[in-house]
Amino acid sequence: MRRIDYDTEQYQDYARGRALSERHLQVWIGAFGAVLPERRPLAGLDVGSGTGRFTPALAREFGPVTGVEPAVRMREIAQAQSSHPGVRYLAGSAEDMQVPSGSADYALMFLSWHHVQDKPRAVRELARVLRPGGRLLLRANFSDHHPMPWWLEHFPRGFEVDASLFQPLHEAIEMFTSAGWRVASFGTVTEPSIGTRGDVLQRLRLRTLSFFAQLGPDDLETGFRRLEQAVAADPDAPAPEHSQPLLTLERL
Repeated sequence: MRRIDYDTEQYQDYARGRALSERHLQVWIGAFGAVLPERRPLAGLDVGSGTGRFTPALAREFGPVTGVEPAVRMREIAQAQSSHPGVRYLAGSAEDMQVPSGSADYALMFLSWHHVQDKPRAVRELARVLRPGGRLLLRANFSDHHPMPWWLEHFPRGFEVDASLFQPLHEAIEMFTSAGWRVASFGTVTEPSIGTRGDVLQRLRLRTLSFFAQLGPDDLETGFRRLEQAVAADPDAPAPEHSQPLLTLERL
């Protein structure tokens, strides 16, 4: 996987390209609440928080949240967009978080696990910052449990390239359980459609998915040409919903 430097790539368009509707937020917050303790408030970490897509919503629902994000420009956008008093953003990564040991009840990693360079170190660091019984909400794709969105088929080797970005599920589970975690749950969350196929194409043109950084110029040009031709046949057709994996791990 080619590593993406979000301080030079994607940060300008990321918030637009990955925007969440209120309906999307409700679905995901509901899914997170179903696997977290019922007591409130909970102290949370949003690890790989990016432009803060989830951070304020987590604070509203569960309690104070610290967003941990390595990219300066992504943090700047998140801070500019959020005025929630229960939210703060810190420089850091899954491998190195400047927060006290045992200070969080849960951590969310939403499509950020595949960016982690030293995963064993991140497993240890996540265990350090969570209290005993704390939970990690790992919304990650896995090479053997992959949503396979409809548009991917139009890009050369699309499914192969996208799946190569992610670990198989058993490998991720073994990495955590061998370090003293347990699997609390694994399932899928049906994410609502973001609109029409034309709407999806407009977002994809911003190229804010990790997948696009792995393709060469010719494959990008070919893929977008094929996708635009396919969408032009019926741009107002609703984009399908997708079932997305959610792995919940508990720190013992």
